[in-house]
Amino acid sequence: MTASEAIRVALQSLWANKLRSVLTLLGVVIGVSAVIAVVTFVNGINGYFAEKVFNLGADVVLISKVSPVITNVDQFLENQKRKDLTLDDYHAVEQQCAHCESVGAGISNFNGHVSYGEQLVADVSVRGWTPTMSRIADFDLTSGRFITQTDVDTAAQLAIIGTDIEENVLGGVDPLGKEIRIDGHVFTVIGTGKKQGKTLGQSQDNYVVIPITSFLRQYGSHQSIRMSAKAAGIGEQLETTSDEVRVILRSRRHDLPGKPDSFALETNASLMGFWSNLSGTFFIAMIAIASISLVIGGIVIMNIMLVSVTERTREIGIRKALGARKADVMRQFLIESATMALVGGAVGVLLGASFAKGITALIGMPSAIKLWSVLAGLLVATSVGVFFGVYPARRAAILDPIVALRSEL
Repeated sequence: MTASEAIRVALQSLWANKLRSVLTLLGVVIGVSAVIAVVTFVNGINGYFAEKVFNLGADVVLISKVSPVITNVDQFLENQKRKDLTLDDYHAVEQQCAHCESVGAGISNFNGHVSYGEQLVADVSVRGWTPTMSRIADFDLTSGRFITQTDVDTAAQLAIIGTDIEENVLGGVDPLGKEIRIDGHVFTVIGTGKKQGKTLGQSQDNYVVIPITSFLRQYGSHQSIRMSAKAAGIGEQLETTSDEVRVILRSRRHDLPGKPDSFALETNASLMGFWSNLSGTFFIAMIAIASISLVIGGIVIMNIMLVSVTERTREIGIRKALGARKADVMRQFLIESATMALVGGAVGVLLGASFAKGITALIGMPSAIKLWSVLAGLLVATSVGVFFGVYPARRAAILDPIVALRSEL
C-alpha cells in the first residue's frame, strides 16, 4: 500500500465512522486548540504591552516614586515610604540632563467625573501633563491644539478630550471652545485626541488631558509625579541618559553612596523583560495543561488503532500473503494514525484561532496568529499520532499471516 493509499484509507475510515472519529480526535482537537489559543493570546498581549502599556519607545527612561513592577509586599511597603517626586525634581532633570532630548512629567486620576450640561460620565482618566509628553507618549490630535508651556506656567483651565468624552458627553457637537466640568471645575476644550479603541474590554479614549499645574492645584500638590526622559538613541546613549538622570535625582534626594535609589528608573527593555518572563511562565503552564489533552487524545487514538487492527486482521493476512513485509504493514498503520491526528490538529488550529479572534472581537483582548504556532500545532498533533500509533502498528506488523487468514470476517 502506497502512502497516498494509506492516507485515503484513513480518511475513509474517519468519514465512515463519524461519531467514533469525533470521540477519537476530541482530545487532540482540545489540546491543539488550547495551545493555539494560548500562543495567539500571548503573542497578541506581548505586542500590546510593547506598543500600548509600555508605550515609552525604546529610547525613553521612566522615573517614578513607586516601581511599575511590584513583586512582593516588602517591596511595596518600601516604595510607599519614599519621598514624592515633585515638579522641582522635574525641572532639575529638564535643566541639568545634557543627554536628554526632552523630559516630560505626568500624573493621573482614574476616577474623574466629566460633565457638560446634563450629561455626565464617570471613571474618566484625568491626566495632568507637561507639553513635552505629547511627543514622548506619541499622542496625536484630530483637531485643535495641545497644551503649551504658557498654559502650564499659568495653570490654565484648558483640556484635551478623548473621543468617548466627545461622543458621550458633548453629544457629537464640535467640542472646541466648549466648557466642560472636570470634577466640578470648569475647563475649556482646546483639542481632541485620536481614537485608540478598546483593549481587554476597556476603552482607551475615556480621558481628558490638562496642564500638570492645573491638575496639582485641583487635586492637591502632595502627590508624586512621573517623569519620562527621552534619550538621543538606544544602547549606549540610553544608558548614558539613564545614568545622568540617576545622578541628578540621587543628588537632589540625598541618597547615600552604596544605598539603593529612592526612586524607580525603568526603560522599555527592562519592563518588557519582566513581562516576557511573566508571560513565558504563564505560557509554559498553559502548554503543560494542554499537553494532558494531547496525551489523552494519543491514548484514544492508540486504542482505536488497536480496534482497527483487530477488525482488519484478515486484510493484514492477505497483504502479508501477497508479499507485504512487516515494514510495509507498520508504515501503513503509522500513516493512518498520523493522518487521524493531523486531521484533529487541523481542526484544533481552526477552532483555537477562531476562539482567539472571537474573544478579540467581543472584549478587545489582543491576539496575533503566528505561522510558526500553526505549523507547531500541526507538527505536535502528527507526532502524537505517530508516537501512539507505534504499538498498534507493531501489533499489526508481527501478525502471523496464516493465523490472520483464519480470522473470521
